[in-house]
Amino acid sequence: MATLIFTPQLARFISVPEIHTDALTLRAGLETAFASNPRLRSYLLDEQGSLRPNVAIFIDGHTVRDHVHLNAPLAAHSKVHVLQALSGG
Repeated sequence: MATLIFTPQLARFISVPEIHTDALTLRAGLETAFASNPRLRSYLLDEQGSLRPNVAIFIDGHTVRDHVHLNAPLAAHSKVHVLQALSGG
């Protein structure tokens, strides 16, 4: 099963335990997370269902570049890291 791991910064606002899923795509994996915590959706996705600009996702160490469809494939042992992009100096 793929594992979705959420940044500790999100935990300041919402409960984000690791999610284990047999989803085949990133979007399906995120939907699994949203099913267990519906409030998480608005922190990660905008009103059109696209990834918010301040969120970065890595699958097995590779940046997810498609922020609209989120169709990146997940393998059985994928590690998905969901991070809030930080800015500042």
